[in-house]
Amino acid sequence: MDADELSAVRRDFHRIPEPAWREFYTTARLVEALESLEVDLDELHVGREAIDGDHRLAVPDDAELEAWYERARTAGADEAVLEQLEGGYTGAVAVLRQGDADAGPTVGLRVDIDALPRTESDDPDHVPAAEGFRSEHEGAMHACGHDAHMTIGLGVLEAVAESDFEGTLKVFFQPAEEVIGGGKAMAESDHLADVDSLLAVHIGLDHPTGEVVAGIEGFLAVSHLEATFAGEPSHAGGRPEEGRNAIQAMATAVQNLYAIPRHSEGATRVNVGVVEAGSAANIVAEEAKIVAEVRGETTELMEYMEGKARNVLETAAEMHDCEVEITLGAQAPSAVSDDELAGVVADVAGGVEGVHTVLERDDLGGSEDATFLMREVQQNGGQACYVGIGTDHPGGHHTATFDVDEESLAHGVDVLAGTIERLGLEDV
Repeated sequence: MDADELSAVRRDFHRIPEPAWREFYTTARLVEALESLEVDLDELHVGREAIDGDHRLAVPDDAELEAWYERARTAGADEAVLEQLEGGYTGAVAVLRQGDADAGPTVGLRVDIDALPRTESDDPDHVPAAEGFRSEHEGAMHACGHDAHMTIGLGVLEAVAESDFEGTLKVFFQPAEEVIGGGKAMAESDHLADVDSLLAVHIGLDHPTGEVVAGIEGFLAVSHLEATFAGEPSHAGGRPEEGRNAIQAMATAVQNLYAIPRHSEGATRVNVGVVEAGSAANIVAEEAKIVAEVRGETTELMEYMEGKARNVLETAAEMHDCEVEITLGAQAPSAVSDDELAGVVADVAGGVEGVHTVLERDDLGGSEDATFLMREVQQNGGQACYVGIGTDHPGGHHTATFDVDEESLAHGVDVLAGTIERLGLEDV
């Protein structure tokens, strides 16, 4: 695909954003795009065939899934593909074998496909609004560049098909990254078992157009916890002693979560992002809920924080004579990029037109469920690397004005396709 084609594909995805596990139209559009490429795919796995459905995390309720399913149908998604995705089993894996594939390596490329539940800016200075490809789904937006990632994945498939690469390429179009809910389901599928080298990619991350990070690391392992406190209602004025106040338990828990001791062996984080409780000022609340997350520089540090958090939640409930139910929302481990593979990326990136700076390393400072796939490949004896493709973006990631410099799409295709071709020639 040339620059204009890459831009058109990216804008098409941008117009119809869908949040985690609701990527019905997106997956159907990906299938359509894959079938229209001048590439003879050897396999295309869609929906339940692409993931291990038993390992999906943070899946919305049936009513929410059904609403987005119907929305995709109304938008014109292919009915046959939709049937494969029903129930929120989204995503796809495309497989291309070239030359003497059995003698060559199996290389994986992971790109994410979901959007964020936020409203996109309609300011006339915002390029998608000005040029007519702003989100058509109010309240949802590609505010992190996953529309660009999908486009790069398609471009890489086509470029590798036209190259001298000999081996197998698998492109993983992964759902539900924004809720760290899809990586585990894709990692637990059979598709990663034979992958020798895995590349994952993200655009932007505060790196400008023309800059490439060969190996991103510093992933914080993360765990999301939902806690529901149950007490006993009563009239706050007439019978306050008869109540068991769930809000008191919740408030105690929030305060004490932030008081968890940090660990000497590395960075740790805790945050309470959602609190829900109460119905009126004169009612002792019988139920309260919080959604929190803990993170750690390593998986072990995250587990330390999670253990402390669970203890805080349970003792806060006990202190106020309430019960608490704790459920795990989603979770992702830490990971590192392998030096050898990052070295190949850096060498290739240095020769790509338009790339003026190559950084060997940078820390993400956040969390990403590509780590599930990276660790799976590494535990099987392979190598993995998370690549950053710089792009100028006027708003920060996850903001209403986020956009990408479309010049960077070609940079991503050239760096990744070039790396994959090189891997077919070298024993890395």
